Amino acid sequence: MSWFSMSRVIRMMWVVMLFGGLSGLSVPRAWSGPITFSSALPLGDGIGVLRGQAKFIRKTGDPTAADRELNVIAVPTVMAWGASARLALFGVLPYVDKRLDVTLPGGRVRRESSGLGDARVFARYTLHRVDRPGDTFRVAPIVGLKLPTGSHSERDSMGTLPRPLQPGSGSWDPFFGITATRQTLAWEADVTATYRINTGADSFAFGDEAKLEGSFQYRLFPRTLRSGVPGFLYGVAETNLVWSSKERAAGVDNPNSGGTILYLAPGVQYVTRRTVLEAAIQLPAMQNLNGTTLETDWVGTVGFRWNF
Repeated sequence: MSWFSMSRVIRMMWVVMLFGGLSGLSVPRAWSGPITFSSALPLGDGIGVLRGQAKFIRKTGDPTAADRELNVIAVPTVMAWGASARLALFGVLPYVDKRLDVTLPGGRVRRESSGLGDARVFARYTLHRVDRPGDTFRVAPIVGLKLPTGSHSERDSMGTLPRPLQPGSGSWDPFFGITATRQTLAWEADVTATYRINTGADSFAFGDEAKLEGSFQYRLFPRTLRSGVPGFLYGVAETNLVWSSKERAAGVDNPNSGGTILYLAPGVQYVTRRTVLEAAIQLPAMQNLNGTTLETDWVGTVGFRWNF
């Protein structure tokens, strides 16, 4: 058999193993997928995914004498299940730690909270799918609900904490969207658009939120597919366009809330047969915020995925 024919046989074997789900061979069943959003995670029929991440968020740039600095650590846990070849179910439960340093007339003070945040549950149903050897394209709508599992009444020595500093919102907030994925043996591209309606609780409502997010993952190593490879290294480039309307308290808009942010996020993923290790940093390329809203310095994400 010629080298050319052998290469074709090896390539077709990889196609069968990757897209046919042969679990008895030492090849990755986990695929790359987006880092900064979960709605486009690749899932097969009967496949479960556990994702754990840690997100580090820093916001500064207060134009007022208060010189506010906000640091947030969020640890979302994602459970996803391929209920069928078309239906995927997701649940997200975060733990959050928020710390606000602010200068008051009496000096510099710190206000903080920690605990479970608001959970999200959603479903993704593939309406359109085109499969070819080594190439698949999918389009799927998303519908879900944010649940008020986090506390929104935490207090400190100064009184009740401001609502943005609370672990939860107290409101039941529906969201919906659509995602499209193109996946090949060498790369994957994902685009997701979502909109969340924030309903509010106790005479307060965060602004509605719209997101347009994209991810491109390219296999850096090995450049040529071959048997016996323990894992793949992917370079990742993502973008997140986030818009939110103004908060409302007692029916009045807060002029120092809401706006638009565009993030650019380089990242890296190491994909083995069942696990993915990943890291990315979101850097704001554009911030058009209202009033004295704090600017985001950066958002760092590290995490893992385990397919079962």
